[in-house]
Amino acid sequence: MSDPYLQFDAIGRTFPGVVALDQVSFAARVGSVHALMGENGAGKSTLLKILAGAQPPTSGWMVLNGERRIFQHTTDALRAGIAVIYQELHLVPELSVAENILLGHPPTMAGCFIRRRDMQAKAKVLLDDLGETAIDPAAKVGALPLAQRQMVEIAKALAWDAKVIAFDEPTSSLSAKETDRLMQVIAQLRDAGRVIFYVTHRMEEVYRICDAITILRDGRHVMTEPDLRQVTRNDLVRAMVGRDVKDVFAYNPRRLGAVKLEARGIVAKGLSAPISLSVRAGEIVGLFGLIGAGRTEFLKALCGVNPRCAGEVLVDGDDLAAGSPAAAIRAGVVYCPEDRKAEGILPGASVRENMATGTRWRTALHKVLVNFKREEQTCADFTQKLGIRTPGPWQEIRLLSGGNQQKVILARWMSGPVKVYLLDEPTRGIDVGARAEIYRLIQKFAEDGAAVVVVSSDLPEVMGLSDRFCVLREGALVAEFTRSEATPEGMLAAAMPVG
Repeated sequence: MSDPYLQFDAIGRTFPGVVALDQVSFAARVGSVHALMGENGAGKSTLLKILAGAQPPTSGWMVLNGERRIFQHTTDALRAGIAVIYQELHLVPELSVAENILLGHPPTMAGCFIRRRDMQAKAKVLLDDLGETAIDPAAKVGALPLAQRQMVEIAKALAWDAKVIAFDEPTSSLSAKETDRLMQVIAQLRDAGRVIFYVTHRMEEVYRICDAITILRDGRHVMTEPDLRQVTRNDLVRAMVGRDVKDVFAYNPRRLGAVKLEARGIVAKGLSAPISLSVRAGEIVGLFGLIGAGRTEFLKALCGVNPRCAGEVLVDGDDLAAGSPAAAIRAGVVYCPEDRKAEGILPGASVRENMATGTRWRTALHKVLVNFKREEQTCADFTQKLGIRTPGPWQEIRLLSGGNQQKVILARWMSGPVKVYLLDEPTRGIDVGARAEIYRLIQKFAEDGAAVVVVSSDLPEVMGLSDRFCVLREGALVAEFTRSEATPEGMLAAAMPVG
């Protein structure tokens, strides 16, 4: 086993009233992929920012190839051979691929004139080394699909001759095929003798690509295991949340009632064939499919966010008007979107304001005046009931972790009568502990008699949570399974494109 190339030595980072990192120490070796896991708020993001030079530590230091280092700026870290590839890529859409790859250090003539031909040639060599021969160095980055933009970001790191590369939730928006390609590239980087940090909530990815693992909890180092094969998934869950999660999905069979939601022949943009689906009171139906299967488009057509070209939606036998989210809410149909930041929350608004959005019309005095006192009480009740971690109802929701943001979105609808929950990727980007809490909430929705439809690209999640499973492929509903009939192989086979 090689000597450590990078060591964190008693790293601490405090903010006013918050200890983000507390005496964190561990080491990473060359030629390995080192997973970094922990619940939201465990300190992973803060540690990456210190590694990248975006924030200096309050105490402690890093040892890089035997030399003690504290970076005061991101450029210092890049020049030292450290690159962090964040979930939200740091690229300039208006610039070309080559300009992005060599941003900050392009080849020049006489120190001031950029040699564009040399810049494109160097960018092409870096992309070819990654096997990305289809990416044109002259193309605008903004015109590339996400997977190719991610490869540009990796080439950008290699242009700085990065010895340490950290990936932050790199597969959160990638398809299965794109994820496979990324895994190949990461393995290539590891085999070339680099130190790779891999931050993710997805356990299957950790065991697929990682060699070692470090777990943080509440800003403290809990464990580092240099050989991932020596620890089980339950060991990791216990280390992350401080307890065993034996039945993370909290599934309990329920007595089902009458049909609560019925969709008949739904035709909408993104769907290639009419889709019909019925969901009974107390039932959880899981919609599984690959990216582009039409799952989100179907949910949005059900709740009126997207217009329907044909078909009808019935709630308790009553027809639901097409193209009207407000009518859906009044009928007791609520939708939690996949893109929490763009469509689910008001980032600059408080927890209380976000929780009240959508139901304020019901609580307003004379349907006009905002009932602040009632809103504050409701917010306090659900904050305690759902275990939402926030300093107070005045806190801006954008400062909360993903799991707590999702709880606020769910609490938004729980304050009123709900008949149908449409949940699109409800646990995306959420740690294992918060996932268990979200699963318990979803089970409670069903136990209380609502019809629940859950979209997820996580097959174990769909199969562990739902009573019945529907598979969408290329905009059409192609298969349906009961809980006793479903197998992972059968579900995946149904979801895979034909031909």
